[in-house]
Amino acid sequence: MSAFKVAMRGTPLACRTLRPATTTARLQSIRYASTQGGGKKQGGGSAGKFFGGMAAALLGAGAFVAFWPATQKEVAKPAQARIEYEKARPHPESKEENRDLISSQHLQVKKSWEDPGVYAWGSNEGRVAAPDLAESSIKTPRRIKYFDGQLLRDIKLDREFGAAITEKGDLVQWGTAFSKEDPLPKPTLKGKDLAKLAISRDRIIALAKNGTIYSIPVSGSDQASSAKSESSSWTSFWSSPSSASYRKIEMPSLGWGESVTDIASGLEHALFLTNKGRIFSAASSTSDYPSKGQLGIPGLTWTTRPKGPYDAPHEISTLKGFNITQVAAGDYHSLALEKAGRVFVFGDNTSGQLGFEAEREIPYVDGPIPLPFSKLYAGTSQVPRVKSIAAGGLNSFFNVEATKVASQSGQSDQAAALAPARDLGRVTADTWATGAGIYGSLGNGRWTHVTLGPTKIKSLSGLYEWDEHTKSIVPIRLARMSVGSTHAAAVMANETSVGASKTSSENDINWGADVLFWGGNEHYQLGTGKRNNVNTPMYIGPLDGGLGDELKGRKGEEHRLQIAPRTTARLGPDGKGRKVSLEQRVECGRFVTAVYSGT
Repeated sequence: MSAFKVAMRGTPLACRTLRPATTTARLQSIRYASTQGGGKKQGGGSAGKFFGGMAAALLGAGAFVAFWPATQKEVAKPAQARIEYEKARPHPESKEENRDLISSQHLQVKKSWEDPGVYAWGSNEGRVAAPDLAESSIKTPRRIKYFDGQLLRDIKLDREFGAAITEKGDLVQWGTAFSKEDPLPKPTLKGKDLAKLAISRDRIIALAKNGTIYSIPVSGSDQASSAKSESSSWTSFWSSPSSASYRKIEMPSLGWGESVTDIASGLEHALFLTNKGRIFSAASSTSDYPSKGQLGIPGLTWTTRPKGPYDAPHEISTLKGFNITQVAAGDYHSLALEKAGRVFVFGDNTSGQLGFEAEREIPYVDGPIPLPFSKLYAGTSQVPRVKSIAAGGLNSFFNVEATKVASQSGQSDQAAALAPARDLGRVTADTWATGAGIYGSLGNGRWTHVTLGPTKIKSLSGLYEWDEHTKSIVPIRLARMSVGSTHAAAVMANETSVGASKTSSENDINWGADVLFWGGNEHYQLGTGKRNNVNTPMYIGPLDGGLGDELKGRKGEEHRLQIAPRTTARLGPDGKGRKVSLEQRVECGRFVTAVYSGT
């Protein structure tokens, strides 16, 4: 063993941590004592020899101790914890101020009434999330100034363009695909009393309140280069350019009193639903004709289409007789929900987005087929019924209500026999997802390219709360979903409150609906300020980044976003503006997200 290791093993632990300066001071005191002992010089007599030998030994040990800190890092002393007491919050001067001080949720609802508008975040490469900024991404919610103080009927967002319908029913467009020179929002189609929007790759499909359907080019230059004609004689974009900046889509064979009430669109196709439960489909883009079965009409292609406008709607004849109540569209696939709770799917299935295993030999289905949701609840003594559907990108979502019933099997069902009678009739609300999940857009906690069938989103399923009105436990359903190309959001139908008033208690607060986000976050479209994808639903912070809470003395506290439910309120500070019915809504687009005040 080396002399260094021997010295190390024989050195007490306390000496190993001594600082060189401390050791030198001790040696100096020893030397002083040796020169003073018996009045003799150091090294003289027995005392001198003793102290001299001790000094030499300690000097060697001191050399080692001085060497040790130079070769090893000192162990950092842990910082002493400081006790911080909660600072006293400002003393409220009114009931309303007290509500603001005690509740972030109350403040969020109040601000949505005082200052309505649009918050957006995500990709800004097309100047959609922030038209007035050149930044490539907007990491957290930011207001689009143009819409400050405005209520909107609808809004749709793509990576390169945005479209919105104002409270008066006019169309507003913005983004670089609309105009590279001036991407700021501008009204384009006025006086049509528009109500709903759907967007494709390069056109906007707008539904008016009276059921009229308009097709508008995304590009502002395309609109300006031709007269504003309403002719529907456009035969083909590829053979001759459009002679109109917008055109009507004529619906064939509508019955007496029948009109279109809902629309949905993928990148190349659009779906139209009438108030009689009939569903039509049509091409919606001028760049590619639908070729993946998403029109729902077997054999229909560019070469086999009937004479007339290429984007003429066709009724999906295989769904005649079914009362369709809702339609949804992904990039290249379609969903239709019947009133009885059955779902029909058609189109692209390469990622399993139709709800069953993808087959290489059959990449798409060009005719509607029903999904057997009863198989998902086999052996549970529950009868499922799909209540709503949603789709986007390469994903589909189904919100199911499953009712507990007595065992329907002919033989004894032990699980059903043991179940209390009070569970019969109990409803469970579940959310199922299918399709591509590599970005986390399934929300089921997994990262998968392809699914073999619907998988349950557990954090959105089987939830209950106490209902003060019925004095009972009720399931928490989803109020609505919005699905973008790689991410999604769910607005919960949890109990909300908007009844706080001047006459109610100072502790009576308003609160809104919970919102959860998940999926791709490559362009910050989840609003977390970070870029990592998320495969389970999560909350995000308030739209103002917590500034309102900080001003109320809640700095450093974490609060979640809640959106204001529909109610009739007065706009502006202190509720002195006009009285309107409004709510906040969430819209997920292609790498962009928005929360807006809707009428």
